Amino acid sequence: MSAASPAERRVAAAPWDALARVAPPLDAELVEVLGGATAERVVDRALRARRGLDGLARAVVAEAIFGVALWRRRLRAQLGDADAPPAVLLAALLRDLGGRADAAALAGVDAGALPPPRPPPAGLADRFSLPDWLAEEVARAAGPDAPALADALDRPGPVCLRANRLRIGRGALATALAASGIATRPAPLAPDGLVVDGPRPNVYGLVAHRTGLVEVQDEGSQLLGALVGARPGDAVVDACAGAGGKTLLLAAAVGPAGRVYAVDPDAARLARLRVRATRAGAEGIVSIEGPSAPPELRVDRVLVDAPCSELGALRRGPDLRWRLDPATFPALPALQLGILARAATHVRRGGRLVYATCTFRREEDEEVALAFEAAHPEFVRAAPEADASVVTPDGFVRTWPHVHDTDGFFAAVWTRRG
Repeated sequence: MSAASPAERRVAAAPWDALARVAPPLDAELVEVLGGATAERVVDRALRARRGLDGLARAVVAEAIFGVALWRRRLRAQLGDADAPPAVLLAALLRDLGGRADAAALAGVDAGALPPPRPPPAGLADRFSLPDWLAEEVARAAGPDAPALADALDRPGPVCLRANRLRIGRGALATALAASGIATRPAPLAPDGLVVDGPRPNVYGLVAHRTGLVEVQDEGSQLLGALVGARPGDAVVDACAGAGGKTLLLAAAVGPAGRVYAVDPDAARLARLRVRATRAGAEGIVSIEGPSAPPELRVDRVLVDAPCSELGALRRGPDLRWRLDPATFPALPALQLGILARAATHVRRGGRLVYATCTFRREEDEEVALAFEAAHPEFVRAAPEADASVVTPDGFVRTWPHVHDTDGFFAAVWTRRG
């Protein structure tokens, strides 16, 4: 067995002593999360029900619930019991990954409820607590790097921020955040990005966020927006805008003389975008279009950040892997290709089209891009304007959690013949 991985060492470093101050025990919350409830919401409710906890105890509540949610397969394998009660799974997390001799007492179970410890499992799925289907996807996508990718998906990603260029530059934002006690460093792949160094801050409580100076956005997501190459005064369609993270990035790039047309079938998400655009000072730039843009609209740039299996963002939700249904994946490429083809009609001659996903499944990435090229010879693949480390030999863009410390993204860039 190899040495402990970064994800395993992270569990061992948690402040587990503080669990002794948590009351009542977390049994009910663990039952919820193992039953399919979203771990983030369970943690939020657990903390609201225990408002008197100090900072370390609040942190350890989150670590315990997220830990059991994530590591459930590994814990059951090491216990040799597929039906172990939730409190016993927590004790196994503390003992087998946390290295705690007092695991049973901290978890509130009898010492006899824990069988003798077993060696850590060697198989990819058991060691990194992956469903079988996900272990196969990771192995297929990463080959010999599969353990490194699996380990990266077991750790939370860094907090990455984006300076809203409409209101502040990256350097000035770094200075303002430092004055608030938040240390950052420039993101290497995204021109407006800052990566937080140190403890995870409450960004949403900052004056800088309330006044629209800063957005929370993964560095890989920012890179996708940068690939669009939007310039001041450009007209851009964001064909899958959602709540608008990339829409607002594009609005900052085109500036007051430009226009970003936000398209999405989800009216509730577009309503959130409208609020965010106002806070960012982009309400005069962003045009909310609803489920489709006018057929006659022709613009300089189009971004298609397509619905996908979202495997590249698994580290953002420790329990998401257990709630995804891989039976839905085969239908995605046809959906993605259809959205891409419709969006391409809005690209003027000489304009740029970017297709992106947040997954590492080739069926949704390279195969969709190649199928689009075969059906649309008027679009020519363009060299991505990005760091060489993210450009594949085929001229696509791919970021990896275990290589770039971003979420896992794919992108293809085309120019429409003039």
